Amino acid sequence: MTAETPDVNVLLVDDLQENLVALEALIRQPGRRIFTARSGEQALSLMLEHAFALAILDVQMPSMNGFELAELMRGTERTRGIPIVFVSAAGRELNYAFRGYESGAVDFLYKPLDPHAVRSKVSVFVDLYRQRQELQEAKAQLQRAVSMRDDFMSMIAHELRNPLNSVYLQAQLRRKMLSGGRSPDPQAMLHMVERDERQIRSMVRLLDDMLDVSRARTGKLAIVPGPFDLAASARAVVEAIEEQASNSGVTLTLAAPDTLPIEGDEFRVEQVITNLLTNALRYGQGKPVAVTVGTSGTEALVSVRDQGMGIAPADQERIFQQFERTEDASQIAGLGLGLYIARQIAEAHNGRLAVRSAPGEGSEFILSLPLP
Repeated sequence: MTAETPDVNVLLVDDLQENLVALEALIRQPGRRIFTARSGEQALSLMLEHAFALAILDVQMPSMNGFELAELMRGTERTRGIPIVFVSAAGRELNYAFRGYESGAVDFLYKPLDPHAVRSKVSVFVDLYRQRQELQEAKAQLQRAVSMRDDFMSMIAHELRNPLNSVYLQAQLRRKMLSGGRSPDPQAMLHMVERDERQIRSMVRLLDDMLDVSRARTGKLAIVPGPFDLAASARAVVEAIEEQASNSGVTLTLAAPDTLPIEGDEFRVEQVITNLLTNALRYGQGKPVAVTVGTSGTEALVSVRDQGMGIAPADQERIFQQFERTEDASQIAGLGLGLYIARQIAEAHNGRLAVRSAPGEGSEFILSLPLP
């Protein structure tokens, strides 16, 4: 069986070893793990350790017979749901079957066993068990999806509320200034308009991220390749973010050659660099951020390094998935979409996006793109 489909456990209980060997030989198949017990006590111990799709119990055993074992199983939460098939050498006239069904059995077999009937019955219960497991997994996935949807809607509301509140307060302030009967200060009005523009750009970027996630899922992320200068693009992004960095007290540096011509979608590559820089400002704890542009072998590289909280090794792949963030970043605004989109863009260019980091030592994100 593959790792995604684990073996199904079946328990055989009989006080005679030769009976266990014969029954195991009948039902053993790939994908099944057979456990055997020679007493009721040993069987209970196994059932408390493992989950079983079926228990085949011999009725006539010393110390604890099959019926007594079944009653104990039905009285314990862990073992209550295990289907029981009884096996008996006694004749049908002894009416063992009635007592067996009263004890919670789902079927009754008489010795000598019909090999075909045994195999068929075991296959039915193994298949039913697998179907139950699949349904439980599907239910768990559905619950996770519903929880993710609720968390996503909550994050969206939070992320949109802040810039909307800011724009609303700015509008109220302008209304108050205009209703005061004196001409507003043009410089102050310009400053307010600039703040509005920043907040609106923030909301537009949020909506664009959501659309890009949908496009990436369906393989429709638009890439329009052409020649452009990666060094010039990096400089343009750094210049656009310098004011934000300055307002946050962050020193932002760029080391790049005069030119670095490559082939790709200039807008999308700038989107990746912007995303990496924005994350560095968010998680860099106010410390300097360095951007480096260069080449290595047949690749062009853009590195964005911060000196912030760092990322644990266990999280370094997970953060590139949708809506995923580190636990330490839970109090910082963001949807957990940016790195997912950035990696999709890198891969659409036949490139890579990787991270080097350790807790408390900052993070370096490296975008690698093929040179022409």
